[in-house]
Amino acid sequence: MAEVDIDVADLAAAHAGLVAHLRSLDPVDPATASLLPDWTVGHVLTHLARNAESILSMLAGHPQYPHGRAGRAADIEAGADRSWSDLVDDVEATAAAVDDALADVDDWSGTVDTVSAPRPKEMLPFLRQREVEVHRVDLGLGYRFDDFPSRYLRKELRTMEMLWRAGKPMGLTPLPEAALRTPSPRRLAWMMGRADIDGLGPANIW
Repeated sequence: MAEVDIDVADLAAAHAGLVAHLRSLDPVDPATASLLPDWTVGHVLTHLARNAESILSMLAGHPQYPHGRAGRAADIEAGADRSWSDLVDDVEATAAAVDDALADVDDWSGTVDTVSAPRPKEMLPFLRQREVEVHRVDLGLGYRFDDFPSRYLRKELRTMEMLWRAGKPMGLTPLPEAALRTPSPRRLAWMMGRADIDGLGPANIW
């Protein structure tokens, strides 16, 4: 299989895992604080659903968020206080729509217009899996960086280390020894601004 086909399959598994996890829980108050500053569980779930729709937008040749960052933020705020049932239904339905749309793609060439910059179209499944895996942790409902699928963890570590190097002089600066000695899930969490490592400041990759 081509790498993008594996990414599509991995994303479908990530979607299934997220939905099964949410369905297994007793209803959660959407106003419960998530692990993200100023965001509730309702904010995170709404973002996951709207991000799924942004994938569909890009696949259709449109910008990721047609109304820009302000529109993205407004949509999240508008949906954050819905009931737990409505939030989970939204996440499930939009994830299924993405899975169906990606399964029908037969040409991965070209670029798409993400909110930050044009990106290769073939990156979409991986970028969406990042949203699913990381924000599933951000919900604070029992999923952790240690639970990430091994292939995703390896691929994301490579990606984040490249971003680290790209932000340093000449792109030649290796990760600090303290980071390299840290188990890979926590190292990734540090690089994504979601964990501390003793002796190191923030990674500031993003």
